[in-house]
Amino acid sequence: MDCRVLSIQSHVVRGYVGNKSATFPLQVLGFEVDSINSVQFSNHTGYEHWKGQVLTADELHVLYEGITLNKVNQYDYILTGYTRDVSFLEMVVSMVQELKGTNPSLVYVCDPVLGDNGAMYVPEDLLPVYREKVVPVADIITPNQFEAELLTGKKISTEKDAVEAIDLLHAMGPHTVVITSSDLLSPLGDQHLVALGSQTTVGAGGTKEKQQIRMDIPKVDAVFVGTGDLFAAMLLAWTHHHPNDLKTACEKTVSGMQHVIKRTITYAKEMAGPGSRPSPAQLELRVVQSKADIEEPSIAVEVVSCILFWRAWVSRVTQQHHFLEPSRHMLYGTMVNLMHCYF
Repeated sequence: MDCRVLSIQSHVVRGYVGNKSATFPLQVLGFEVDSINSVQFSNHTGYEHWKGQVLTADELHVLYEGITLNKVNQYDYILTGYTRDVSFLEMVVSMVQELKGTNPSLVYVCDPVLGDNGAMYVPEDLLPVYREKVVPVADIITPNQFEAELLTGKKISTEKDAVEAIDLLHAMGPHTVVITSSDLLSPLGDQHLVALGSQTTVGAGGTKEKQQIRMDIPKVDAVFVGTGDLFAAMLLAWTHHHPNDLKTACEKTVSGMQHVIKRTITYAKEMAGPGSRPSPAQLELRVVQSKADIEEPSIAVEVVSCILFWRAWVSRVTQQHHFLEPSRHMLYGTMVNLMHCYF
């Protein structure tokens, strides 16, 4: 049976952001994708000029009503990204709730696009909507460090802070949380950025299982647009193909990303020529050219994984006594070995 995704994101005529960045990878990984374009622009806004239109909440409702009337509104996944409008976001929440009522196993993957590097680039009135309405109905979320701080109200300065923020996000609803980038110091040096993730599941016998991961990702000296959209789409795909195995899903997601980025920067530098900085057009992601790497990514980034098992009563006891040190030390573990720690 087909696995179908409803993707509600931005669209550009030229380039790869939003739905343009997400659709092709999902398709080559075996998914049918129905796209609703929250905006339709000539190109992303990093160019000198851009033109286009923005879809309103009423227009979103009309499109959704059309597929509902035709009884073709059966989805396995919903994927959302950038939006600037409160009423549009609230309409998305209503759609998610209705579609989950039809299919309780539907998975909602949300990239809560709010800002980065200490600054919001959406209106501030979106934040309470994300906190109170969007995140509680999401199953997988992919915030960066700044977005995780905004959503939880917790400042992240250490990996212990990050683990606690992730636990707060779990408590809000999502079973899978990936902080896609952070300012935390990598043991591999300042040319790597740290990403962290966590997935909670219920195992055999009703035991609660949590897998926590850490990734140290090589930095590239360039500004790319659409990488977050690509990450969320590929994480959706690989968590589907590797359920309950966040380590493998993230290794394939991040490795695929690395191949796309390396191919893109190589091409951009060749086009720009020696001594010239690549333009936004030259830095558009080389998604189609990376088809083979998206389908079967060779592992370019090793993921540290530590699986925690505990029964509900043990979890309550450890929280009461603040037994947080094991989680912190697990995430500080070696980049080579897979570690398993048990409570």
